[in-house]
This record gives sequence, structure tokens and C-alpha cells, in this order.
Amino acid sequence: MSLDAPTKRKLADLAGVLGRWLLGGLFIYMGLNKALHPVDFLKLVRQYELVAHPYLLNSIAAALPWFEVFCGLLLVAGVAVRGAALMLALMLVPFSLVVLDRALGIAATQGIPFCSVKFDCGCGTGEVLICRKLVENTLLLLLALWLLCGVGTRFALRFRLQNPRGGPNRGAP
Repeated sequence: MSLDAPTKRKLADLAGVLGRWLLGGLFIYMGLNKALHPVDFLKLVRQYELVAHPYLLNSIAAALPWFEVFCGLLLVAGVAVRGAALMLALMLVPFSLVVLDRALGIAATQGIPFCSVKFDCGCGTGEVLICRKLVENTLLLLLALWLLCGVGTRFALRFRLQNPRGGPNRGAP
């Protein structure tokens, strides 16, 4: 059974909307977990030893969770989908690299297999096995990149505001 082009387009749009909601919901959840426990998040950020100055460290710990929530809300609402997806992708890459670096250090100093390393990476979900977290981050990055390509923007609020008939505005970037 072969699907016709309009049916395939509707399925792609539905998958894009579900992907937006999934990615947005996850970042809202993780961002709120960090924002509601700022001291705990600050301690986790400090463990990475990327920033030494207390003012900068506090600024990162205070602003980053709310920026994640903001980007997640944009995705869920369908506003600036590509921009929000780009910001999340740009956050996921360095987050994943510092988590990988820390996990490699722990595995080397403790003499344990890499996938046995478990710690609270600061993502807002508590202690995780590092291999699972890196796979999760990779999948989230791929989802963000997929949304960045414009999938699922047909039902985005941004287009509803520009074109009251509900279809995409073909002239929009």
C-alpha cells in the first residue's frame, strides 16, 4: 500500500509537531528541575571546572535553566521553531562534550569501564549512566537538527499569525 503525497506530507507534519512537543517538553522539564534547585545546579556546574569566576559561574547557573525553558516553550508553542531548535542544538553539543570529558576522567581515575560511569551530569534528571546520557543527547541533537530543517512548521503558531488560513507562508524564511 503506497501513500499519496498529501498523506505523506500530513504524516511528516504530524511527526514534526510531535518532535517539537517532545523536545520542547523535555527542555522545559529539565530546565525547571535546574531552575527550582539553583544551589544544586550551581554545585554541578562548578564540578566541571570550566568557569572559575564566581560571578560568571552564578550567572550561568541562574540563566541557563531559564533559557532552556524559554526554548522549550517556543518549540511547544510553535514560535520561532528553527531558532529554538538551533539554540538547543548549539547547547547540546558542548554539554555532551563536557559530559564526555568528565566521564572519561572518572573512568580513568577509578579504573572502571566507560559505560559503568554514573554521575549527575547537571541535566536535571539526576544520576545517569553516561553511555545512556550520551545516546540520549545524540538523539536529542538529531531531533533538533531535524526540526531545524523545517519539519513540522506547517502547524507552527508563527505561520498561523502570518497566514490566517492556517497554511504555511511560502515567502517566509
